[in-house]
Amino acid sequence: MTAEDQHTTTSADENRAATGEGLMTAVVQDGYGSADVLGVTRIARPEIGADEVLLRVHAAGLDRGTWHLMEGRPYLLRLAFGIRRPKNPVLGRDVAGTVVEVGSAVTKFAVGDEVFGIAPGSFAEYAAAPERKLARKPVNLSFEQAAVIAISALTAFQALTHVGHLERGQKVLITGASGGVGSYAVQLAKAFGAEVTGVCSGAKADLVRSLGADHVLDYTKDDFADGVHHYDLILDIAGNPGPARLRRALTPTGTAVIVGGEEGGNLTGGMDRQLRALILSLFVRQRLTVCISKERGSDLEPIADLLEAGKVTPSIDRTYPLDRAPEAMRHLDSGEVRGKIAITI
Repeated sequence: MTAEDQHTTTSADENRAATGEGLMTAVVQDGYGSADVLGVTRIARPEIGADEVLLRVHAAGLDRGTWHLMEGRPYLLRLAFGIRRPKNPVLGRDVAGTVVEVGSAVTKFAVGDEVFGIAPGSFAEYAAAPERKLARKPVNLSFEQAAVIAISALTAFQALTHVGHLERGQKVLITGASGGVGSYAVQLAKAFGAEVTGVCSGAKADLVRSLGADHVLDYTKDDFADGVHHYDLILDIAGNPGPARLRRALTPTGTAVIVGGEEGGNLTGGMDRQLRALILSLFVRQRLTVCISKERGSDLEPIADLLEAGKVTPSIDRTYPLDRAPEAMRHLDSGEVRGKIAITI
């Protein structure tokens, strides 16, 4: 590069910076912690790889996993996402938007396509997303609805089908039935022909019934492991019941899938409970296992079919504009959310 070329390039970069060209508004975190670490600022648009698309983000979803990434807890997460601060400072993963650029190896999507799925850094005007983590947006859904699907619905779908091996006519118990994953699990289990019992707080029982649950238990009053009722499949999404308690609620050959839990320690986040369940499962007829969700568009496609058929509907508690994302995170942390939160952009 000649001195003249270098001067021209530098001048072009300065002009883009001055006019805002190539920049976008995004929610970033400068470290781990509460919503106070979040800020709204202008940063460079992401560049895409050969197998990625650039999305003009219309809406993003807020899930509990995003809260964990913000807090950096359990601490084991930091081994993958950054020890002292996140490798990607832009918050968000769930996304819905329009394709504005495609990588050289992309074959599934074209500029102008409306899609939904997973894009790291979705709390921004633009986000780069791997082609394999996206699906076409159902035509009957708004961008806000589409944005709150991917992570929670994928987790529910995979826990029920790939891990739980749900069969039509089975009795299914879902703890945390009013939350992000739970609200999809109830609807998906019903769509697959199960008899569903949802566990939630009494204040959210009406929501769980509206999602299609056949029975609702108030966890403050009712014990799902009372020894009277037994289930072929349990999705343990919330709380921290021990393996022995889960077994009491199962049929003699039933399956319990531990999807999550918010009561574990800061280091492992309850992974010790999951390990105990896996070890115990080696010695009993009942199956105790865990679900680690995989982010793949191939599983989003059957979910999209159910959404277009009206058999599953996103449940949105509240929407927030991008500049109020910290407030949205505080609302999520309050435990009062019914379903999902959407961020509009």
